[in-house]
Amino acid sequence: MPRPKKCRFVDLDPEARYFKPQGIPMIDLDEETMTFDELEALRLADKENKPHEECAEAMGVSRPTFSRILKGAREVMATVLTEGKALKIEGAAHIEHRKGGRKGRRRRRLQEQNKVQIQVQEKDS
Repeated sequence: MPRPKKCRFVDLDPEARYFKPQGIPMIDLDEETMTFDELEALRLADKENKPHEECAEAMGVSRPTFSRILKGAREVMATVLTEGKALKIEGAAHIEHRKGGRKGRRRRRLQEQNKVQIQVQEKDS
């Protein structure tokens, strides 16, 4: 039995969770999925240009684990861009969001957030 995944910390909660090439109907597109921890790894390493050691510490994982997460994220992005696929960003149960400053920091499990989204989608249907 594999070892359970360690909780990973994420400081972003993107407003847009779906991206697709312009001018192509969704019915004609294949889809690739990126997790929040992969998106956070891309943000820390590529957008903020932080060293992998700092990024790993911020996410609460080891440096080799961070490198594997980043590699997966880059593979997803390369596939999406070169093959013209849609990108879906979704979470996992081992993610914890951090919001606000030191005094006002609140943490919530992604799993709870997903429950709220499911309930909202059910009401809209």
